[in-house]
Amino acid sequence: MLIGAAVGLRYNLPRPLIAALMAFGAGTMVAAVSTELFQPAFEAEGIWTAGIALLAGALVYVGADRLIELKLGAGALGWALMLGSLLDGVPENTALGVTISGAGGVVLLVAVAVGNVPEAVAGAASMRSQPNFSGGRAMAVWTSTAALLVVVVVAANLVSDEISDGAIATIQAFAGGATIAVLADSLMPEAYREGGWWVGLSTALGFLVAFGLGA
Repeated sequence: MLIGAAVGLRYNLPRPLIAALMAFGAGTMVAAVSTELFQPAFEAEGIWTAGIALLAGALVYVGADRLIELKLGAGALGWALMLGSLLDGVPENTALGVTISGAGGVVLLVAVAVGNVPEAVAGAASMRSQPNFSGGRAMAVWTSTAALLVVVVVAANLVSDEISDGAIATIQAFAGGATIAVLADSLMPEAYREGGWWVGLSTALGFLVAFGLGA
C-alpha cells in the first residue's frame, strides 16, 4: 500500500498502466473473495449467516462511499479507494492474521498485497490532483491506513487460537462483501474508464494468478 501511494504521489504514470494494475488487482481480489473469504464462511456457517455478513460488508462500504461522494463530488475517487482499502482491509487482514500459516493464507496475502498496490496508486494520484491537498498530507493518510492494517494482522494472529471458527467465518464473509462493493463501485469502473475494453484481460490474468497460487 505504501509503495503504491508513493508511486501515485511521485510519478505521473500512464493512465493505461494504472488501469492495467487496477484491473489485475481486481482479478486477484475476485479470486480471494470466491475461494478464501466467502466459500469458507459458507461451508462453516451456511448461506444465511454468511450471506447476511456478506451483504453487511457491502452495505457498510456502499453507504460510506456514498457519503464521501456527496461531500467531495468529483474528487471522491481517491478517498473512496482509501476507504475501500480500510473497510475491506480490516476484516480481510483479520482473516489474514488467523489463516496466514496455511495455504489459503498465502492466496489471501497475495490478493491483498496485489490489490492494495493499484488501489493506492490510483487513490493517491487522485488525491494529488485535488486543490489544497499536499502530497505530504496524502502520504500521511495512506501511511496511517497501512499502519492500522499491519496492527490488525499482528493482533489477529496473536489471538487466532481464541477466535471461534464462527467468528472467523463471519469476518471473512463481511470482508468479501466489502471487497465486492469496492470492485463494483470504484476499482473496476475506474479501470475500464481509463483503460478501455482490454482491461478485461488484465482482470482475468489477476484472477488466474491468485487462483493458481491456491490450487
